[in-house]
This record gives sequence, C-alpha cells and structure tokens, in this order.
Amino acid sequence: MEARAVARYVRVSPQKARLVVDLIRGKRLEEALNTLELEKKAVSRVIAKVLKSALANAENTKNLDVDRLYVKTALVDQGPSLKRMRPRAMGRANVIRKRTSHITIVLDEK
Repeated sequence: MEARAVARYVRVSPQKARLVVDLIRGKRLEEALNTLELEKKAVSRVIAKVLKSALANAENTKNLDVDRLYVKTALVDQGPSLKRMRPRAMGRANVIRKRTSHITIVLDEK
C-alpha cells in the first residue's frame, strides 16, 4: 500500500524542481528528509513539505510502518505558466513566462 501527496501550482520552474527531486527518488524516508534539509536550493523546502505531508498520510490514513518507508516515486509536472509582458525597444514587447510546477511524491513500504 502506498501513500501520496501532491503540491500543485508551486511557483518554481519544473526544470529547477526536478534537480532536487532527483536527489531523493528511491531513498529511505529519513535519508530523503536529511538530504532536503542540507540542500541549499529554495525549492527543497517545498519538496520537504510535500514529503512530510506524504508521511502524515502514510501514518494517519494508510497505517503504514514509518521506519520501513521509502520514496517510491517523486515527479514534477509542468503547471500553467503565468504570462507577463515586458516592454522592449521601438514599441515591441517580450513575453515573460513565470512557470509553475505540480510536485507529486509517493511513499511505500519496503
């Protein structure tokens, strides 16, 4: 049985979030939390929060053994982009895309 948690519309680009998520995929829960705590990228706080939410779901709703949990899957999908206009020379404009992410973490017992 597995427990999952999802954070949607996180204001970080998926490319940046995937760099951190790749560090914890397949690791034991305790090791993954320690890795995120020592990681200096800003998105690691958000991913740690999602991981703790998945842990709470595993404990409270699925009744899984916390000591045997590991990160089964961790993935980052692209959410909708916020589009903003930036003025340029000669009356033109460039589009600035502020990207969002959907972060999903699934925990399971070994």
